[in-house]
Order: sequence, then C-alpha cells, then structure tokens
Amino acid sequence: MELNGKVAIVTGGASGLGRATTEEMLSRGAKVVIFDLNAEQGNAVADELGENCAYAEVNVAEEESVQAGIKLALDTFGAVHVCINCAGIGSAMKTHSSKGPHSLKVFSTVINVNLVGTFNVLRLAAEAMANNEPVNEDGERGVIVNTASVAGFDGQVGQVAYSASKGGVIGMTLPIARDLSQFGIRVNTIAPGIFNTPLMNAAPDKVKQPLIEMTQFPKRLGNPNEYAQLACHMVENTFFNGEVVRLDGSIRMAPR
Repeated sequence: MELNGKVAIVTGGASGLGRATTEEMLSRGAKVVIFDLNAEQGNAVADELGENCAYAEVNVAEEESVQAGIKLALDTFGAVHVCINCAGIGSAMKTHSSKGPHSLKVFSTVINVNLVGTFNVLRLAAEAMANNEPVNEDGERGVIVNTASVAGFDGQVGQVAYSASKGGVIGMTLPIARDLSQFGIRVNTIAPGIFNTPLMNAAPDKVKQPLIEMTQFPKRLGNPNEYAQLACHMVENTFFNGEVVRLDGSIRMAPR
C-alpha cells in the first residue's frame, strides 16, 4: 500500500517506537492519528508535527475509548487505512520468589494492555478498514502492524507476564491475517530487540550494557527509526502478510 495520502493510527504514538513511526509515516505523505494515554504529551507531539497529525486520548484496553479514537480518525481524515500498535507496558516479577508468588493483578494488567489492548485496537481498526474502497489492483483495503518482542521467544528471568503477552501477539498474527484476508487487510508483527527508547534510556548502564553485549551486530541499542522503517516497509510491500519478523541485531537473550 502506498502511504502517500493514506490515514494511519499509531498507538503509543507520542513517544519511543510509536513517535518514530508517526514521523516516518508523515514524511511519506500519510496522515496520522496518535492514540496515547498521555494527553499532555500527545497533544504537544501532534501540534509539533503539523496539520496532518492528530491526537486522541485512548486507553487501548477499553472498547469505548478505542471506538471514540477511531471515530475521531474518521471524522478528521475520512478513513483508516493503516494501524500500527506500539502501545505497551512491562513488568519485572518472578513466578515465585522469597516475596511469594507472582501478583495475579500485575500479570493480568500486562496481558490486558499488551495482548488484549493490541487485539482490541486492531479488531476495531479492521472494521473501519473493511469499509474502504480497494486502493490497488490486489483489492487491498488496510494494513495492520503489531509490536511483539524478542521476549516473546526468549524471555528472561522475571519476564513471565511480558513474555506471555508478547508471545500472544506473535501467536495471533497468522490467524488474524487469515481471518482478514477476505477483506483485503494484511497483518504482520515486528518483534524488536533492545531499542533506544526513553524507557530504556532511563535505565542504568548496568542494565543496558549486558543487553548490548548479547546483541551480535551492530553492537548497540536499536534506533527507533529502524523500527519505523520496517513498519513502513510492511505497509508498502503488498506481498508481506502473516509474518513475524525479529528486528534485534541477532540478540538471543540469556536468562539474566
């Protein structure tokens, strides 16, 4: 799908991977609606990025909130062609430790935001996309790109909730692509390694350096724009469908 003139939703679009993707899509001629819970930051980013960028305060795990965000996108720009799901949270807690068993509330919260929230947004975005006129000779109407993590494949100690949530995103990629094929909607997933986002930047060197050492080449954190480039390629390459792609500098995470 050609991005020029299309309308994209980017969850978590006010910072990190989401903001980089928002900026890259705008540079390719798309119009973007940022879905984010941080209203102050979301409005500031949308104002900074110009008239082709709008903001909606959205909780991805709440149906009515997402429906309102999609309505804003339709009312503002007239359609939804692309949905990029970058919103997510993490946690660090062992299944059992000297402090007792893993908090069920924490586990449920991470699953609810990362997995249920991703599905909630994409299913409602797909509903809007199905109403589009085909944009090319293949009959394409929409593209969805989800964000998993290498932790969905080789999660570390204390990552059980996060790994389970991202493993779920990985596992649902192909069946969703199959479900939506009749509507001309493609679905792919990116599984990033360790990226230079504000959250990771705030971590001390003793946390970051071992992760960099596990990365084979290049020996550094990923650049958010490298994620954005792959997300845009997944949109623009019409034969790219039902795939999960690790973007990780060949990292294979050790237990700790």
